[in-house]
This record gives sequence, C-alpha cells and structure tokens, in this order.
Amino acid sequence: MGDAIDLTGDGGVLKTIIKQAKPDALTPTENLPLVDVHYEGTLAETGGVFDTTHEDNTVFSFELGKGTVIKAWDIALKTMKVGEVAKITCKPEYAYGAAGSPPDIPADATLVFEVELVACRPRKGSSISSVSDERARLEELKKQREMAAATKEEEKKRREEAKAAAAARVQAKLDAKKGQGKGKGKGK
Repeated sequence: MGDAIDLTGDGGVLKTIIKQAKPDALTPTENLPLVDVHYEGTLAETGGVFDTTHEDNTVFSFELGKGTVIKAWDIALKTMKVGEVAKITCKPEYAYGAAGSPPDIPADATLVFEVELVACRPRKGSSISSVSDERARLEELKKQREMAAATKEEEKKRREEAKAAAAARVQAKLDAKKGQGKGKGKGK
C-alpha cells in the first residue's frame, strides 16, 4: 500500500492507493464525468461496514462534480484512474456532516471507503466525438513515442557502426604501417 495523500491540504480527505491502475488507464475528465465504482464504506472508529456494493456485486454510478455524492468522493475520484483501488478516509465535513447524515452514521463520524474506479464515460447525449478525439490523441501520442524510440535506436545503431568503421580504418592504417616498415627493411 502506498502512503496517504492529503487531497485537501487540511487532512479532510486522505487517499491511499491500494492497487495501481495501468499507466495508460482513463481518468475522469470533463468529457468523461460519469463514473462507475465498487465500494465498501466503514466507520473509522469501529470498522463497521455501513454500505457496500460487494454483497450484490453491483456498481454505483454518478456524475462527478454535481454534488450527488459526498464531497470527499467528488474530490478523490477525480484523482483516480480506471482499475485503481484506493482507500479514501474522509472527515465529517467532507462526508455527510450534520446535515445529511443517514440514521446509522453519526454526524461526526470519520468514514473510510475502499473504492475501485471501474469505468468513466461521457454524459448521455454528449458528443462521443470528444471521447473519440481523446482516444485518437492518445493513439497519436503512443505512435509518436514509438517512432521516437525507433529513431533513437536507429541513431544508436548508426553510432555503433560509425565507431566500428573508424576502428577498422585505424586498424587498417596500423596494419599498413607495419607492412611498410617490413618492406623498407628488406629493400636495404
């Protein structure tokens, strides 16, 4: 497990990565604001589970930044990638607080969620082209990286060939000088 990252600067929302996502995994963006998550919520004080999607293997879907979930989730999920599993610890002011706390959760409770970001998608009716554009951009970047790596490899090969050719020329000159010296000695 990684170290806890303070996402709010005041210790209100801490994120600890449990499982890293693949480096090229999607992350929620303005074009991909709908997220699907698996989660389990526990009370920090007792460790008691108060909500989970694991029992019925469902996913919970919502749109980031709309205030439909607790503040901690809007903050933390923006920093995650698809496939990542993280422990999100949230103080009451970033959780339910006094206002909207469910009956089985104390208003002053610190909550701990283990969250897996399963997917991020565009809004219904939004232009899928923006997602396609992003995928195309990422593909283009990948091709550029591959071409740069191939060019670098080619340059390395040319340098090695040039070094070998230079060494061969030096050796040929040395061999020629050795041959000249023997010839002069015999002629005298």
